[in-house]
Amino acid sequence: MEFPEIETADFHYSDTRTVIEYVSPELTAVCPKTGLPDFYTIKIIYVANQKLPELKSLKTYLNAYRNFGIWHEHLANKIIEDFVAAVKPRWAYIELKANPRGGVYTTVRRAWVSKGEKEESVMGTVQKYTRAEQ
Repeated sequence: MEFPEIETADFHYSDTRTVIEYVSPELTAVCPKTGLPDFYTIKIIYVANQKLPELKSLKTYLNAYRNFGIWHEHLANKIIEDFVAAVKPRWAYIELKANPRGGVYTTVRRAWVSKGEKEESVMGTVQKYTRAEQ
């Protein structure tokens, strides 16, 4: 399936280490086994480099999954890979929380780091920012 492009805008503060977070509680996809809808909350945290995603196109991209059959674990990986390809951040982190199905709660987390970044420092930053929310 072809997905809409994540359009970008220039980031004028690329000399900073600006941590940006997007959260969408409206992501849906289809279970490839049952054909039933799965409902997710997705969180993307990243440090911008030269580009920012244009948010309407990001929402359109995410909405394209609503009729697409995909496992939770594959969905998180596909989204972060497409996000990274479009935005080219310094690092990115995704957290995909599925609404429980059959009494099983699923959360998929993945960090992506560019060359020169350390995954441990990314996870430390993510924990610092998400801890402040609690």
